[in-house]
Amino acid sequence: MLEDTGERVIPEFMSPENTLLLEHIARYQFALRYLHGRVLDLSCGAGYGTHMIAKHRKKEVEEVLGVDIDEKIIHYAKGKYYHPNSSFEVHNAVDENLPEKIGTFDCIVSFETIEHIEEETELLHNYYRLLKPGGTLIVSTPFGKGRGEPCGSPFHIHQLTVAEFKELFTEYEEISFYFQQGVLIEPPQESVHYPLGIAVATKP
Repeated sequence: MLEDTGERVIPEFMSPENTLLLEHIARYQFALRYLHGRVLDLSCGAGYGTHMIAKHRKKEVEEVLGVDIDEKIIHYAKGKYYHPNSSFEVHNAVDENLPEKIGTFDCIVSFETIEHIEEETELLHNYYRLLKPGGTLIVSTPFGKGRGEPCGSPFHIHQLTVAEFKELFTEYEEISFYFQQGVLIEPPQESVHYPLGIAVATKP
């Protein structure tokens, strides 16, 4: 039996009108247009997003690998979602040997990951090392009071400010930032408060 962490998104056990579920699906839907070749879904959780990528981009995506540190959730994903172009593995996102274990990718999707991980530098380093030159990285995180400051979620180390989030991608080029409010994802609009941001960056 899967334990409810309070943040875990498992469509099978949620109402199709659940706001959290709809927002998570919207992020994957947004990312689909960018995905091709070999794709990594890092911190894939229950696997529904990995499955979405394999199913809806089957002509463009050769392989999609869903990775999560939670053995129980990966066991669930393997049993719930099958596609010939997808697979799931248990790994730590900050493992310095991760590139040697799973290889490199044309695209990486990593939603709602940074705020959970204390070893931020190691995570960012792995994003870069796991991505092929010219590859696309798509990352999202909720905003808050900033690095090192307490936040309202017991599951988060902290929540970055918008400025701190933008500073994470200085090694990349062709960087675009989008912001999410509910299921709406758009470029920033003046005087609008957005609870979450999405970065789309290309590795040189």
